Amino acid sequence: MISIDQIKSLREKTGISMIECKKALEEANGDENKAIEILKKKGIEVAEKKSGRETKQGIVEAYIHSNRKMGALVEVYCETDFVAKNSQFKELAHNLAMHITAMNPLYLSEKEIPEKVIAEEKELLYSQFKDSGKPEKVIEQIVEGKLKKQHEQICLLSQPFIKNPDITIKQLIDEYIAKLGENIRIGKFVRFEI
Repeated sequence: MISIDQIKSLREKTGISMIECKKALEEANGDENKAIEILKKKGIEVAEKKSGRETKQGIVEAYIHSNRKMGALVEVYCETDFVAKNSQFKELAHNLAMHITAMNPLYLSEKEIPEKVIAEEKELLYSQFKDSGKPEKVIEQIVEGKLKKQHEQICLLSQPFIKNPDITIKQLIDEYIAKLGENIRIGKFVRFEI
């Protein structure tokens, strides 16, 4: 039998509803770590189901670093005004603005990187390895691997979250989708620095 203290503890750690925490703990036979993994999987499934839903509400969040030399603005969208006013949603928007200030992403996702930029990066990387004596197929794999790593660093959704490097920004948003029960997406963002 799952105790109320176990459910409360899991709820405090995840922010997920008491009912979902109870179900996850029952499925995990009381093991909190397994229950967290179950909730993460369910959160991803929920996020995928909600990804097609329209987001017309939201907020614009600003973050100015303590040195007053850099900051960011970000649009964060959700489905309803009710969620836009929710403190957890505001917390997510604030964390995103802070992350953008710290990590300076250039694009939201890989899809937004212009083909011209990708072609130039490929050409530059290929020129570094063409005289290495390695087979063409190996060079192509190296170039693709390096491109993927570069894109992870410059695309917001694939960057590791500054407060928890074990998850990406995409995973962070998916967690909030599971908590709040609505589709959430990032609109435009801009970073300023003096």
